Amino acid sequence: MKQNYLKNVVALQFNQEKCTGCGMCVNVCPHQVFAINNDKAEIVDRDRCMECGACARNCPVSALEVNSGVGCAYAIIIGKLTGNEPDCGGSGDSDCC
Repeated sequence: MKQNYLKNVVALQFNQEKCTGCGMCVNVCPHQVFAINNDKAEIVDRDRCMECGACARNCPVSALEVNSGVGCAYAIIIGKLTGNEPDCGGSGDSDCC
């Protein structure tokens, strides 16, 4: 089962026009956020992104940007404000980030 993190908060940005379809993002993403379709990468489920930044660091044409940790930071802040443990949708422990 693929794990989603926080819905609609990921900082991942993708410029498909810059994409050359090399597949590097598919190869380095630990959560299968990307796929190659019609010789270009595409985001198949952005909510799976844990904002590690591997895709952006390895994209040879800078088609990807991500602010690493923004989603998990959000989870920690909301957890503190509500008195709950942070929940990034991971294994259930508070060390989601």
